[in-house]
Amino acid sequence: MDKIVIKMEQTIYQQLIADARAVDITRYVVGAIIPIENRILLLHRKKDDFMGGIDEIPSGAVEENETLEEAIKREIQEETGLLVQKVTDYVGYFDYNSKTRVKTRQFNFVVTTNKAKIVPSEHDSYSWITKEEVDKSKATREVKKVITIYFDKYN
Repeated sequence: MDKIVIKMEQTIYQQLIADARAVDITRYVVGAIIPIENRILLLHRKKDDFMGGIDEIPSGAVEENETLEEAIKREIQEETGLLVQKVTDYVGYFDYNSKTRVKTRQFNFVVTTNKAKIVPSEHDSYSWITKEEVDKSKATREVKKVITIYFDKYN
């Protein structure tokens, strides 16, 4: 049974990449909604960084020869110090131009993590927000939409 579940999950990841390639998108980013109780984690970008000062879900580029699931686990650990235990759901994507103007697709997933202390490495702070606080955050319109999809589905 576990082998069938793994194959289905890998097929979903492969289909997401295939759909992006079909519209000539070849740069991929993964984002993670990390929920605890009725809140999700937002990281605050350093002011001198690309898109400095915004709030975002933990995210990062998929490296060459890396699966989406591998990228999620690596990026979450790098950005927060948390270890992903499981990817539990897919909550959509959005497209944007990177700082080098490359069209990029960000795939967003819900994950469970260990309960370790958060140690942001690439951000200057973090917060846990509720559904009611989404609009007040400094997240982009696209990230707010992904967060809202999550809250509408799970709360």
